[in-house]
Amino acid sequence: MWRRLIYHPEVNYALRQTLVLCLPVVVGLIFGNLQLGLILSLVPVCCNIAGLDTPHKRFFKRLIIGTSLFALSSLAVQLLLLNAVPLAAILPGMALLLGVTAEISALHARLLPASLIAAIFTLSLVGNMPIWQPMALYTLGTIWYGLFNWFWLWLWREQPLRETLSLLYRELADYCEAKYSMLTQHIDPQTALPPLLTRQQKVVDLISQCYQQLHMLSASSHQSDYKRLRRVFQVALDLQEHISVSLHQPEEVQKLVEQSHAEAVIRWNAMTVAARLRTLSDDILYHRYPGRFSMEKPLSALEKIASQHPDNPVGQFCHYHFNRIARVLRTQRPLYVRDLMADRQRRQPLWPALKNYLSLKSSALRTAARLGVMLAVASLLGAALHLPKPWWILMTIMFVTQNGYGATRVRILHRAGGTIAGLLIAAGALHFHVAEGYTLLGMLIITLASYLIIRKSYGWATIGFTITAVYTLQLLSLNGEEMIMTRLIDTLLGCMIAFGGMVWLWPQWQSGLLRQNAHDALEKDQTAIRLILSNDPQPGPLAYERMQVNQAHNALYNSLNQAMQEPGFNNRYLADMKLWVTHSQYIVEHINAMTTLAREHNMLTPDLAQRWLQSCEIAIQRCQQRLEYDAPGKAGEVNILEPPEALAHGPLSRVEQHLQRILGHLSAMLTISSVAWRQRPHHGIWLSRRLRKSD
Repeated sequence: MWRRLIYHPEVNYALRQTLVLCLPVVVGLIFGNLQLGLILSLVPVCCNIAGLDTPHKRFFKRLIIGTSLFALSSLAVQLLLLNAVPLAAILPGMALLLGVTAEISALHARLLPASLIAAIFTLSLVGNMPIWQPMALYTLGTIWYGLFNWFWLWLWREQPLRETLSLLYRELADYCEAKYSMLTQHIDPQTALPPLLTRQQKVVDLISQCYQQLHMLSASSHQSDYKRLRRVFQVALDLQEHISVSLHQPEEVQKLVEQSHAEAVIRWNAMTVAARLRTLSDDILYHRYPGRFSMEKPLSALEKIASQHPDNPVGQFCHYHFNRIARVLRTQRPLYVRDLMADRQRRQPLWPALKNYLSLKSSALRTAARLGVMLAVASLLGAALHLPKPWWILMTIMFVTQNGYGATRVRILHRAGGTIAGLLIAAGALHFHVAEGYTLLGMLIITLASYLIIRKSYGWATIGFTITAVYTLQLLSLNGEEMIMTRLIDTLLGCMIAFGGMVWLWPQWQSGLLRQNAHDALEKDQTAIRLILSNDPQPGPLAYERMQVNQAHNALYNSLNQAMQEPGFNNRYLADMKLWVTHSQYIVEHINAMTTLAREHNMLTPDLAQRWLQSCEIAIQRCQQRLEYDAPGKAGEVNILEPPEALAHGPLSRVEQHLQRILGHLSAMLTISSVAWRQRPHHGIWLSRRLRKSD
């Protein structure tokens, strides 16, 4: 029982965040300076947003950089205000100056909003304490936050990676169960594939997160600590490879189901695998060694069906992949050893990052400029409303602004609703005039409960944080009740400014980026097929390219989902692109299947492989040209994406079957992209004649 409590991700995270916030308050209470302890407990908010609690091999270096930026941001705001520089000029300038961090790496990019929040929070302290004191608070608070998290992560060194791996195994179980539970319903890809795409997307996202954590944790230098977890991750890669393959012959599936009880047997195998994966998920998370496993009976039944129907490829296909899955689950060892660090992503050095940042094509520059303009508008609005320190409006903008339109809209709704509910509850509770000790105890309980649910229910967590914020103001200045209505208006104004900024200030509509993402996905497909059909495909590069294909398709699918949530999108254009993405997913699954065959050297002769490769490259390049050029399809254009004449006769090997179906999907994608281009919107980014390559 204690393992499930202490190792549970939500409980572990909530305990860490609550302790790092509340211990300074306890120390301040003990030494008779509660106000200083409350102010010091607010610094970890900046550290959380900056990701300074992320386990990293350069943990202390990032801590020093974060401390310096917070202190310098605080100093800059105070000095510039003393020199009568308007706030509407200070914050945009800081945003543009700090925006270069996004060009260095994604983790460094989090320093921009955190430093701006430090500067905004300093506004509430200006005039109430000397210039050096806010800097000292940020320095001491960040050092305390870093040392506490370093000690906590030292106690639970493997836990962040274990949590991600546990989620990965659980998602693999759900994906396997959903894919093979009802085979007869998978005939129509329009209804069957979208739920599977969503699950596949979650799996690939978690795999990418595991890669990042292995790099950040410097797993290669901690051989004894992470040896078993690296093996567990490699097992998950093998499982994803075999679960996500596709034969894509719905008519053959239907025929086998009608001729035998194959559907029940395949479902039996899938359920057995899914149950084992969920057990392993708990074992990984709660530090337990897995027990023995065997699925001999389900495999025997599947093998019997495959032997009874030798002309139907579905039975042999399912038996082959389930047999590999069972072997991996039984031995708990990967089918082959990969070099997990081969695709290490190096961070961009400062000077090249600055050069890229100064280009008008830089997305980091546009993001920083958008944020700066929103803060400037909020500052001018505060001046118009005679608010000398509109820090709550500014803070609301920082908290609700996310990378995309959809995420910002959802965060605004949750933030506004949670704040309104929290202020109403706090307004009623303040009338009871509870003693200070009980107030602090209640704030502790509310903080713990809010952090327990923040990952899944941000709106409900905001209610708790709003209550603690009001009581913090009450304890600091004894006027929390008077500021409730003001805080409510400030929150709504901040949400409105953030929403307007995401809609009208240089928006990066995903529907306009679909062509580029589709082009990139085809490029990755071509690279992977070229490697698979090479003379001597090596397992390491094969694994890397396979994941690159999956991640590129994931980016395409993400942009499609976000485009469907954007205002004013073109229904017909997105409907056509949705069908295009469906065929792209089938190509990804065929590449997954061919990767396993290439690793086992079950390939074609060099001459045959070269001829198939030429056919695939021609097909992919024609699809790319259709996406790239601003021209409608020719009226008399005939689709000639067919395999070579000499390859169309006689029985095809398993690799050739996959290649033939890839050509079929590419043929459909060529037709779809010709139609989709005519359905495109006729303004903005959609009118560019050529695709702009991303820098």
